[in-house]
Amino acid sequence: MKQTIQVHISKGETHYVAECLNLPVVTQGKTLDELMGNLQEAVALQLEDEDPSTFDLVTRPAIIANIEIENREYA
Repeated sequence: MKQTIQVHISKGETHYVAECLNLPVVTQGKTLDELMGNLQEAVALQLEDEDPSTFDLVTRPAIIANIEIENREYA
């Protein structure tokens, strides 16, 4: 059974920030594409040489991201 890593993504003034909810991982990127690359790398580094069951994960976890989007009024 594949477990998921839940991530909250928010947009700051200049960067997007990703915070994992079930792993001690936080990273950022100027674009969403850069952020996702940084997130995959940070998660891989966190799990390197670790037993995934320690984090209640299997060997190949999936990442689910929740993205916070600003409300904009369109005229």
